[in-house]
Amino acid sequence: MIVIGVGNELRRDDGAGPAVIRELHGRCPPDVRLVTCDGEPVWLMELWAGADLAVVVDAVSPARGPGYVHEATDLPAGSHADTSCHGLGIDLAAELGRVLDRVPGDLRVYGIEGVEFGFGSGLTPPVRRAVTEVAHRIAALADETRPRRAAGGPDRDGSAG
Repeated sequence: MIVIGVGNELRRDDGAGPAVIRELHGRCPPDVRLVTCDGEPVWLMELWAGADLAVVVDAVSPARGPGYVHEATDLPAGSHADTSCHGLGIDLAAELGRVLDRVPGDLRVYGIEGVEFGFGSGLTPPVRRAVTEVAHRIAALADETRPRRAAGGPDRDGSAG
């Protein structure tokens, strides 16, 4: 399992993805990879290639309200591009990954609606609350899938799960 926090911590609510990764340190089993990235499609593809489960967390433009959490599984092309703060990053990576056979077994995306994306640090209060909620969901997911991962044999890096 890999969890990828997409975003830029110097663009206020765009830092939601990396904030989730910070909250997950020490809360997930040691075989869960926690990484951050800027959402560049090729890098996303490389990070999640071969993973049984990849979870991507990204800030999205407001539609329902700051802090609202969208959850998508098995991301279809075009579903995230209109709201992501990173253009076509996740959608393009998912579509390219399908074509190049570089997709995880299961892809889940959490989009946290932000409201402030200008220069500066610190999340707005509703996004901060959503970060905690999403981190809790992902930690629970990691615990739920642990027996399946451990029973599946060696992890991608060769260590036992």
